[in-house]
Amino acid sequence: MTRPAAPPDAETRRAVAPVICYPNDTLPAPDLDLYRAARATAGKIAEVLVPPRDARCFDVPAGHFFRITSVDGPQVGDLNLWNRNDLSERFYSGKTRALHGTHITTGERMWSAFPHLRPMATIIEDTLGWYGIDQYGGSVHDVIGTRCDPYTGNLLAGGHYHHCCHSNLTRALADHLGVSLSEAEPHVHDVLNVFMCTGFTRDTGQYFMKASPVRPGDYLEFFAEIDLLGNLSACPGGDCSAEHSSDAAACFPLLVEVFAPAKGALDGWQGPAPNGYDRSHGR
Repeated sequence: MTRPAAPPDAETRRAVAPVICYPNDTLPAPDLDLYRAARATAGKIAEVLVPPRDARCFDVPAGHFFRITSVDGPQVGDLNLWNRNDLSERFYSGKTRALHGTHITTGERMWSAFPHLRPMATIIEDTLGWYGIDQYGGSVHDVIGTRCDPYTGNLLAGGHYHHCCHSNLTRALADHLGVSLSEAEPHVHDVLNVFMCTGFTRDTGQYFMKASPVRPGDYLEFFAEIDLLGNLSACPGGDCSAEHSSDAAACFPLLVEVFAPAKGALDGWQGPAPNGYDRSHGR
């Protein structure tokens, strides 16, 4: 498609300085010192090993911790979170992106959907925090990719690939809740791409992925701000160095561990209340 001719003041228009849409210096800050002190004496109460090209659900009570670890080989994962007591409150990747940026790390949070809009989980440790933003504009743990899915695959290439992350998450949630696939699927939502290295190309603005820097033993650790139901898919793309819906990529398990704080370790902590907006919407 041919672009229209640029107007005489094109460069002046392009040179306008950007403005941050949501300055986040007034966001309530997590008490990382408290969380880390409580984590230091916490004991493991559960673990789930997520098989390659599959997904598994797990529960995390409020005030507990969970860790996602790469084991055996470099592997990325797609994470969904819900309020364990109300599945209508689920992770809102778009608002998390607007508040924190395209990728999240230590001290940043996974926020829930309207009308709740409150922290669901806070990242307290990230062994890939050293990566930053590379020369291509890539970084890790993105909230821009939606999850690999069979519908887009069918649209672009035909066929019916069943072990993409959307389908993995759907099967795991259906099994966990004891419901049909059709009942579970509407609850599956846009993800936190754990360990995935992504960005946007500078020339075309297209979403890209590249080989994840994750190695066995790397982990991302969270504090559960509310009662959580988690669901994690070990992506069929492996480290996503080539493609993300494939039976050819080398894939590895992901380990989820849940830790309970020692008695008294979180004295004074209170979980976040739902958003304070009165929901009158001008009426």
